[in-house]
This record gives sequence, structure tokens and C-alpha cells, in this order.
Amino acid sequence: MANHKSAIKRIRQSEERRAYNRVYRSRARTFVRRARTAIGGKSVESAIEATRIAVSDLDRAASRGVIHKRNAARRKSRLMKQLHAMQTAQK
Repeated sequence: MANHKSAIKRIRQSEERRAYNRVYRSRARTFVRRARTAIGGKSVESAIEATRIAVSDLDRAASRGVIHKRNAARRKSRLMKQLHAMQTAQK
């Protein structure tokens, strides 16, 4: 356990930040999971909408510093690649 006042404050700050970051990271994962499920389904429109929401949430998490911007870009790229493959398979 921390002995210095500054170390105690730092622990308190990091706990608050961890809880804050956890919400946005979890939201991004949830929306990406929903998008992948929609891409695996039949409806192209629902897959496009779910992917749009997931991309938006990944951007939000990256802008807040919860995930790295390149991590968000990589996830968005993979989602869009899957969506495109689904759309071409439907045609």
C-alpha cells in the first residue's frame, strides 16, 4: 500500500480513470460484436447500420484516449472488410 500522500492520490485517480475507460472500452466491444453478428446475418441494411454505429463508437473511444487511434483504425478496417465481403456475396 502507498505511504505518501501523493501516491495515495495517484491510486485514487487511476481507479477513477480505469472505471471511466472501462465503460467506453466495453461499449466499443459490444457494438463491434453486434456488427459482426449483423454481418453474419441475412439483412444487409441492418449490417450497414450496426457497422456504422460500431465505427462511430470506436472513433469515440479513440478520441477519448481509451484505445489507441491505430487500434480503432484497425478494428474499423476489419469490420468494413467483413461488411464488403458480405455485400459482394449477396450480389
